[in-house]
Amino acid sequence: MATLGRNGSPGPLPPPLPAPAVIAFQFPGQGSQAVGMGRAFYEASPAAKAVFEEANDVLGFDLARLCFEGPEEELTLTANTQPAVLAVSVAGAAVCAERGMRPGLAAGHSLGEYSALVVAEALAFRDAVRIVRRRGEFMQAAVPAGVGAMAAIMGLELAAVEQVCAQAAQGEVVGIANMNSSLQTVIAGHRAAVERAVRLATERGGKKSVLLPVSAPFHCALMAPAAERLAGELEGVAVADPRIPVVRNVDGGVTRRGGEVKPALLRQVANPVRWTECVQQLAQQGATSFVEVGPGRVLTGLLKRIVDGARGHTVETPADLDKLQAGSGR
Repeated sequence: MATLGRNGSPGPLPPPLPAPAVIAFQFPGQGSQAVGMGRAFYEASPAAKAVFEEANDVLGFDLARLCFEGPEEELTLTANTQPAVLAVSVAGAAVCAERGMRPGLAAGHSLGEYSALVVAEALAFRDAVRIVRRRGEFMQAAVPAGVGAMAAIMGLELAAVEQVCAQAAQGEVVGIANMNSSLQTVIAGHRAAVERAVRLATERGGKKSVLLPVSAPFHCALMAPAAERLAGELEGVAVADPRIPVVRNVDGGVTRRGGEVKPALLRQVANPVRWTECVQQLAQQGATSFVEVGPGRVLTGLLKRIVDGARGHTVETPADLDKLQAGSGR
């Protein structure tokens, strides 16, 4: 009720309360893995420890030990990397929940979309860790070793990169795989075509265009066989409506219903990750704070190039979370 002034007129209204922060969790994908990841979560939190134990049980081998101790060459195998990064990310989110930090929105880069769906309670972790293990196997098997490649193209706008790919194809496959920011694009396809594209990009003013140390050309047309095999794995998996909105890689749209989950995950395999659009969508949906949960800091670095003035934070360990909450007064 408004207060009355001396003459009976309404007095000045109190200043409005600040709007509560809307936290968007961002989850990393393949390439963010490192030996030792997740150990601090495991040692600090019963909930995080339970995540790793469940992964070990589902997969039939000690995923936790692989994350914590390596060896690196085994951790970087696609079929191992994908469940490992998923487990660390979900464990990190479990620690956040224990300490009172829950997201209002979520998105994940490629593999990270599974982490987002688990945290949103659309997928059970048991199902997700099994699926991404198979997803990694299918993606690796889709293209024989050495036939495909990926490369990062820096300093060229998307339209210029698309022109480079069209000219470099020469009857082979090469196209956009990740739209990471306005001046950072990843391409994928047949190795020779990717190498031609890298040379062309450099000739046309690209600041830095380099082949990436990956084992297969993800998110391009060569992954179509992997998508077909993944469909069989997803067929019997139960999916619920997500508890929070999850932004999709394949089109930057928002998943709010369980029926939207499987089609998006299948399309994602052989189509570009539209990460720039995903982050812009999180901002449009009201995100005021972006927290990268899991190994690495890649997505936080990209955030600054996508949304002006966005606040990005990383939670790779419980200590990162302590620092974040202390800084925000929570």
